[in-house]
Amino acid sequence: MRCLALCIVLNKITIGTQHRKTETGLKTCGPFVDILALRRMVETELGLKDHPIGDVNDGKINGSSKDIELKGYGKFHYFLLATCGFVSTSEEMDVISMSFILPSAECDLNLNTHTKGWLNCIIFIGMMAGAYAWGSVADSMGRKKVLIAISVMNAVCIVASSFCQTYEMFMLFRFLNGAALGGSGPVIWSYFAEFQPKAKRGSMLSFMAAFWTLGNLFVACLAWLIIPSSMGYFSPSFKYNSWRIFLLVCSLPSFVVAILLVFLPESPKFLLSQGDREGALNVFRKIYHINTSRQHDLYPVKELLDEFPKTEEEIEKQKEAEDVGRCRNMMSDIVDNSKQLFISPILKFTLISITINFTFHIGYYGLMMWFPELFSRFNEYSQAHKEQEASVCEVTEYVVKAGLENEEKLCSDKIQSDVFMESLITVAAAFPSNILAVLFMDRLGRKFFLGKYNTLCKISYISGSTI
Repeated sequence: MRCLALCIVLNKITIGTQHRKTETGLKTCGPFVDILALRRMVETELGLKDHPIGDVNDGKINGSSKDIELKGYGKFHYFLLATCGFVSTSEEMDVISMSFILPSAECDLNLNTHTKGWLNCIIFIGMMAGAYAWGSVADSMGRKKVLIAISVMNAVCIVASSFCQTYEMFMLFRFLNGAALGGSGPVIWSYFAEFQPKAKRGSMLSFMAAFWTLGNLFVACLAWLIIPSSMGYFSPSFKYNSWRIFLLVCSLPSFVVAILLVFLPESPKFLLSQGDREGALNVFRKIYHINTSRQHDLYPVKELLDEFPKTEEEIEKQKEAEDVGRCRNMMSDIVDNSKQLFISPILKFTLISITINFTFHIGYYGLMMWFPELFSRFNEYSQAHKEQEASVCEVTEYVVKAGLENEEKLCSDKIQSDVFMESLITVAAAFPSNILAVLFMDRLGRKFFLGKYNTLCKISYISGSTI
């Protein structure tokens, strides 16, 4: 299982760098893509059109691709990495935290195997709904504003869920939590990538994915530290025990992230897509000043030109969009962009990306969300059957019939430390893959990691199923 975790994290990193390329002016928040720009990119890569990116000429430059390289790489990018990485950390903490509270919340929320399964999946149902909504809003209002709103909403929902005393209310706030997280992932990766020069994009996105692994480690350590304790407030009508305090602590990174994002600029690619060339140029000047300590006016680029000049059809469509309400326009974009994703030549890449993401999430979250619960069940079984081996099915059957879920037996929310130790070791197994991706992603390529490590994942699955 630990080998599987190592393989899967490489796939996640590779998918992130492969699927979120933004070097040709794409708007790629979740499923919301500037389809015409994407079509141009595909046609360019297939040799059907000349590449539109030019060089500096009399202080002018086409688009932002070359501009990103001219502003240098330095302190700004490292602060950006830390902030965006922290967003990824808080996102993963919020998703995985549910797996650690299931064994402890069993008594308080009257959970059984069925309701535990719904608690695990409700956050992903929310993410599916949120990805569509937030992606369109990010393309309309900007990455930075959306990320701040998502972070605040995410933190508030987690805090609210920690106070819930019933299963139904807890499910509601976990769904809203998922709706916020559904926008956080796609938007933060797009936002981060849009500041990266082409030569460093793969390695820096891989570096950012290491924060995702850190989120797994942090949440496992916090769970180990807080949940087994007896801290909390107890009364006949209200209970706020250790697993609720654990949720409260998990909300803190989202509040911190919202504050840090205030100090970052809006994505220059988004500003260019809105026709704000001067605003995008000011962002580049600011980055240039931070990275080089030189004056803003020494920045060699004086004017930005359109990297992809709009056609008359696009200009007319934009004018029509300005005449209707923003919400109606966003809904229209959702429908139109979703249709375009399934039209050649984009159809091929859409189907491949969907397949890779679908299989990855089944493999990783399908297991990771249940690991602490499984470890808890094995621990319960081992206490009753000393030094006796058993399969997952045998242990589950025992727990359902005669263990923790037997109504005749007193419910216990006490979790042994071995459960947290096993979970910690499992999530730590992903670190070697992060290191490999950072070092070799730009050298060996995205396709290499997808192919080789998908093969290793298959081997791990088969080996794990035979044990």
